[in-house]
Amino acid sequence: MQTAGSGSIVDRVMGILRLNVPTYEEVERDENATTQAAIIVGIVAVASGIGALGSDDGSTALRIIFGILSAFIGWFVFSAVAWIVGTKMLPGKNTSATIGELLRTLGFAQAPNILSVFGIIGTFGALIAFVGSIWYLVCAVIALRQALEMSTGRAIAVGLIAAIISVIVLIPLALILGVSGAMTG
Repeated sequence: MQTAGSGSIVDRVMGILRLNVPTYEEVERDENATTQAAIIVGIVAVASGIGALGSDDGSTALRIIFGILSAFIGWFVFSAVAWIVGTKMLPGKNTSATIGELLRTLGFAQAPNILSVFGIIGTFGALIAFVGSIWYLVCAVIALRQALEMSTGRAIAVGLIAAIISVIVLIPLALILGVSGAMTG
């Protein structure tokens, strides 16, 4: 069943950043919010690329393009693995979720990582980006907890297992992209 959400992308991002559980629930239910979640992932990927400009080695455009591609692949892979782990391996008593619900909630949970744009200003900027990363982890745990209808402890376990599996799955892709990037750069 498709439900129309009334929340604008800005209102939803603000709710996610405030760790407002009803916002996570709204995003989870609104099938139309997947596009908004993808926009957040894209914005964060571009912000990360800009933040990395301080370590420019001459292949900036190529790194930003691969960064955006990697962000979308990573978002999908982590969401899919978290769905498998959360619904098949470690489901809670009330766990019921779709891959779309995880894509939406985890996409919006990435919003604090927009602070990675400050990486461009050196050490202080890197500290700001680090704060964004910690904030993202909290948002991701809440996203997993709400989308998978489980306890916070179980959501943390799902997140850790899904992260490990995702890294293992994504390493070959990163190596391939790194080799092709080196060949074209």
